[in-house]
Amino acid sequence: MAQSPFAFFRGAAAIMAADLASTPTSGIRVQACGDCHLVNFGFFATPERGLIFDINDFDETLPAPWEWDLKRLATSFVVAGRSIGLRERDCEEAAREVVTTYRRQMAEFAGMKVLDVWYSKLDLETFLARSEDPKFVRKMRDKVKKARKSVIDIFPKMTTLRNGRVMIKDERPLIFHSGDPTEKSSARIIFRYISRYRESLSENYRALFDRFRFVDIANKVVGIGSVGTSCYVVLFMASPEDPLFLQFKQANASVLEPYAGRSLYRHHGQRVVMGQRLMQSASDIFLGWTTGRSMDRHFYARQLRDWKVRPVVESFNASRLFSYAQATGWTLARAHARSERAPEIRGYVGKKDIFDDAIVKFAVDYADQTERDHAALVKAIRSKRIEATLSE
Repeated sequence: MAQSPFAFFRGAAAIMAADLASTPTSGIRVQACGDCHLVNFGFFATPERGLIFDINDFDETLPAPWEWDLKRLATSFVVAGRSIGLRERDCEEAAREVVTTYRRQMAEFAGMKVLDVWYSKLDLETFLARSEDPKFVRKMRDKVKKARKSVIDIFPKMTTLRNGRVMIKDERPLIFHSGDPTEKSSARIIFRYISRYRESLSENYRALFDRFRFVDIANKVVGIGSVGTSCYVVLFMASPEDPLFLQFKQANASVLEPYAGRSLYRHHGQRVVMGQRLMQSASDIFLGWTTGRSMDRHFYARQLRDWKVRPVVESFNASRLFSYAQATGWTLARAHARSERAPEIRGYVGKKDIFDDAIVKFAVDYADQTERDHAALVKAIRSKRIEATLSE
């Protein structure tokens, strides 16, 4: 988080949640993302093996005021734009495009039939057609082509043979083993993890999962927003050339809970999964949850690297940031509209840009505050008032 104000912002969802809780709200609640910033959007595969653009991080999801997501998303564009050296006007225009697109699209969703809203999605070709930057389109197609490599393609790179047994390859410091999964006590614990996960799947996907057998498990280092939580890569095999990689990630209480109320789900893995299913236009067929060694350690699971493409913000110019703002504004509006509150939100935001002005002003002010908070963190590290560990 000390690397830059943008890195600080990405890891400061709890801080912003506390700040947002002190601001006025409309009183309209939706299923909120909870950590809604521009890097938590991207492409991934649908069960039908198409590519769609959507929110892809739900660790903090919870029913909450809809404007909290929009404020955090708009602010992220200002902070990110500044981090890559764009003009202040370009940063503000990107934030404004998020809000304007959200407002206009919410009005459209409010007038649509329920099922039409539910089936709405932003696919790859629609996303690329909105761009007027041929170089950006080519780069995206190249990234998508690489991402579309199947699990069979990544299997040789992620595994190795040890004593005649297939194992996940250690790639320190990101992926590493911390024990022998074949040891009896470890095997019993792993079996309980997997059995509980299996029970969270629907019956048809449970039958599919049963065709695979457990092979190996390794630790995986998490990203900026999840520091301090556990994450594992788990390899299953249906045959010597038929692998399945799942990622099991620890889920704690949402950062929104102290301010928006406790989740209806006591299990935070289930909270994440149910929130994801409510907000995404399509979800991973292996999305599920389980409990760790102690009953208060909750995890959710999904496929690892399932055609995922995340934005490389550092490669954006003003035009690309603006186009990306349109896509995220549309997507957030659709996600919130699935909570059936679209008519009320449409009525609140109105048809004019008064609402847009207010959110952009908030985004700029909060970006300024983020820079001050980041500077205070760096100063505290340099003075050794707090201890920081370098992450590779």
